[in-house]
Amino acid sequence: MIHIDGSTGEGGGQVLRTALGLSLVTGRSFQIEKIRANRKKPGLMRQHLTAVRAAAEIGKARTKGAEIGSVRLEFIPGSIQPGAYKFSIGTAGSCTLVFQAVLPALLAAGKPSEIILEGGTHNPMAPPFDFLQHTFLPLLQRMGVKVVAELERPGFFPAGGGRIKISINPAEKLQPIELTDISNIWVSARALSAELPAHIGRRELMVVKNKLDIGDDQIEQMQLDRFGPGNTLSIFVHSDQLTETFTGFAEKSISAEKVAARAVNQARTYIQSAAPVGIYLADQLLIPMALAGAGCFRTSKPTNHTLTNIGVIKEFLDLEFNLSEKTENLWEVRV
Repeated sequence: MIHIDGSTGEGGGQVLRTALGLSLVTGRSFQIEKIRANRKKPGLMRQHLTAVRAAAEIGKARTKGAEIGSVRLEFIPGSIQPGAYKFSIGTAGSCTLVFQAVLPALLAAGKPSEIILEGGTHNPMAPPFDFLQHTFLPLLQRMGVKVVAELERPGFFPAGGGRIKISINPAEKLQPIELTDISNIWVSARALSAELPAHIGRRELMVVKNKLDIGDDQIEQMQLDRFGPGNTLSIFVHSDQLTETFTGFAEKSISAEKVAARAVNQARTYIQSAAPVGIYLADQLLIPMALAGAGCFRTSKPTNHTLTNIGVIKEFLDLEFNLSEKTENLWEVRV
């Protein structure tokens, strides 16, 4: 039984999600205490409880403490069962974070699976579906996984109600990936609005055009008359190596111009860093890279979130991560 202190390091939900996924892959039981201790509302929220239940169903696991508000959980995995699954969060909690918790098991299932998740698809505090579709999953495909993701309907905070479907045909063995440089950069952008005035998306895209000097053929506006209210602006930074995604989310009392300016600043910081892997993608790549047993990427200075994730991975897998600073604010992470 592995004992995990959920308040260690970043002290958020990532500790739990990583533990769930790797417990299923390795067959090792764990007990976690002080779940999300560093959050304003500690313990299991609806999104985290859905992740626990999804992992338990896919991995035929037994649990103790799986209830709303619980700060302690015991998880005893069984055998991973590929198949068709559907899980509903019931709130605007992030579908992509629930997927993150069960992805390692689906990668190790040996046969194809399909998972439908209902809840939030575009959440300010989680990777949006666009990041999953355009940034993370294409890299999994390069590692040998056949994966198709579909946004059946968006779900914005705070209403939720979104639905995504992901089909995964795992590889017999994940292939290592190396992302150490970046070349031939170009940018595109898309504004998605649902049940909100069309001028919001137009104003956001105008800011992106002016600040990043891109043309009309590099922008797209999507307007939906249902599934709202909500709005996101996605900026895609394409290169020969990958596509990174940066997202701005509409907020009450925050102008469309300010939402766009924030996203533009994120994209600019990434472009100027010369690091092919952004700080959020760095977190996502750690587990697939660890399961492959080798690989490396270059990123900005590792965040506390990344360091915490590495610590949890090492509790389950006997491997070493080597972190080295190559130049100012350019780091290499290698397994």
